[in-house]
Amino acid sequence: MTLFDLSGFQRDLLVVVAGHDQPSGQQLKSDLEDARDEELSHGRLYPNLDTLVNKDYVEKGEIDRRTNFYQITDEGRTALRERREWEAQYVRETALV
Repeated sequence: MTLFDLSGFQRDLLVVVAGHDQPSGQQLKSDLEDARDEELSHGRLYPNLDTLVNKDYVEKGEIDRRTNFYQITDEGRTALRERREWEAQYVRETALV
């Protein structure tokens, strides 16, 4: 499985999850809104988080009865690293042109 299976929004979301230690969905929503300079609905955020969980890139746990946390998995870290390596290959090549 690679990050090519994900949408751009899902890749951005995975990067934000990776930058935190067990963030809540609300914290992720706030950070993505700041980074993307747009308001996100819960209806967009949580189904995409569920996709990352279902693909084993992110684990979901419970903080309390109303709040979940999210944490990147080893598979998610590996996928991000491989994606960065792939991007770097093409950034170098286009810089030489």
